[in-house]
Amino acid sequence: MSTHDLLLVYSGTVIEEDTLTLGQLCHACNVHADWIISLIEESIIEPQGENSRTWRFSGSSLIRARSALRLQRDLGVNLAGIALALDLMEELENLRTKIKIQNSLL
Repeated sequence: MSTHDLLLVYSGTVIEEDTLTLGQLCHACNVHADWIISLIEESIIEPQGENSRTWRFSGSSLIRARSALRLQRDLGVNLAGIALALDLMEELENLRTKIKIQNSLL
């Protein structure tokens, strides 16, 4: 992913076909690698690759990492709470999508 593409990520556009390295994800979230590794250890995000040098992160990992950062920074939620909150928020969004689909079929 080029510097130009990272600027697009900052503006809110997530390009799902591209992946981010650990360094790029840290840069996009303005955090240290240790914090990203903590997210991985709590299964909040999941990299592709066998070790930190080959890890690649999807656009959804970027979204989850930024959401995790906001939960921690703004609300003081710990990592276990962040994992739970993000899973519940994702489930809520899935249910809302199902309801919209069902309503459109009626």
